[in-house]
Amino acid sequence: MDKLGNSWELVKASFRVLSADKELVVFPIVSAIGTLIVTLTFALPLFLSGLVDSLFSERIQVAGFVVIFLFYIVQYTVIFFANTALVGAAIIRLRGGDPTVAQGFQIAFSRIVNIIGYAIIAATVGMLLRAVSERSRGLGRMVISLIGFAWNIATFLVVPVLAVEGVGPIEAIKRSVSLLRKTWGEQIAGNVGIGTVFGLISFGIVIFGMIFSGVAFIVLESAPLAIAIFVLIVIALILIGLINSTLSGIYAAAVYQYAETGHTGGFFDDSMVQRTFTSKATSF
Repeated sequence: MDKLGNSWELVKASFRVLSADKELVVFPIVSAIGTLIVTLTFALPLFLSGLVDSLFSERIQVAGFVVIFLFYIVQYTVIFFANTALVGAAIIRLRGGDPTVAQGFQIAFSRIVNIIGYAIIAATVGMLLRAVSERSRGLGRMVISLIGFAWNIATFLVVPVLAVEGVGPIEAIKRSVSLLRKTWGEQIAGNVGIGTVFGLISFGIVIFGMIFSGVAFIVLESAPLAIAIFVLIVIALILIGLINSTLSGIYAAAVYQYAETGHTGGFFDDSMVQRTFTSKATSF
């Protein structure tokens, strides 16, 4: 209950930043549209040409891995670009400025080479972990999952570092690890907490939506009403996902701001941000 309460406080603090700059939600929208375009660009030609199955045959398996690797790179580039713009704008707000969408994109465009470099590294790590996981069973797969979790922790502050410091991707990873070891320890709870809160909200919407849809279709015998409720559920889940992504980016910016300066600009309670990490620096 304490963790859930702290997570809710994180959501409210992040939401205060979003309330001050509602346009920050534009960046997750751009990310979602971009990833959809990338997915369709890679998937449609393969489906239409009938090459999906043959792409992974033993004869041209290498080609299949190349296509997936390129997909990962482009997809990650789009996501990291939008996240860099979001975090860059959030940092401006946390430091007392009044960011615009244009400023966020300017920051991301100025870091585009480093963003692509980090996307290549992330794609490589993702492909390697996926390949090893597919060949592992039981305990081995669990170990790979833990390695993936450790990678996510180690790179938690890479995007803020890219946005603010403009260093290369390898140096950004080193800085991310250094900041985590120096300031927090090893266990992140904040971002997970925000995801948990919105996960519970999404779950509640789905459950109640199904109940109301069932009542509309079975009891009231109104198919149009049931369809309308279903559409509203989908719209609500999309909006929740966008807000969740925005708040997570804002929180990452706050973590970086605190790691660098010792405070988070007034929107967050500094001690609350500090509590979202279990301090185990000696074992990191």
